[in-house]
Amino acid sequence: MIQTCYISFLSFVIIIVVLSHWKIAFLIGQEDVAPDAISIEKALNEFKNYFFSLPDYPLRTKKHISSPAQKSTCKRLNMFLRWMVRHDEQGVDFGIWKRISPSRLICPCDVHVERVARKFHLITMDKVTWKTAVELTDNLLQLDAQDPVKYDFALFGLGVEGEM
Repeated sequence: MIQTCYISFLSFVIIIVVLSHWKIAFLIGQEDVAPDAISIEKALNEFKNYFFSLPDYPLRTKKHISSPAQKSTCKRLNMFLRWMVRHDEQGVDFGIWKRISPSRLICPCDVHVERVARKFHLITMDKVTWKTAVELTDNLLQLDAQDPVKYDFALFGLGVEGEM
């Protein structure tokens, strides 16, 4: 019983240390920028450059870490940033990174979110690219300028359920 508690606590500490390190990696070139002025596009481009500059990065990750420079929506990275930056009472988003404002996040855009966002006329672009994710977020900013990404879960849920 005691060993399990120590192992769980040690695992938690390791996770916090690792996440703290990656937070710094997302701020390369923007260390002195105010939280509400951070560019997520720049953050994701710099993160990818930093990650693949490491001598021991796993080769299989090349296909999983994208960037706006590739015109990708960066769904996985935007979802990760959402979890780390936003805080909610339901425990979905941890909100442990305070250095980036939720108002600066970009809505993760996958096939489900895209389908519903098109039905609501939140996106108009034909191809789903980084610009599409930005267009969606810009429209969500009109609904809540402080936390536009909070609508992601609802859009995703409607898309998965096939309601729209």
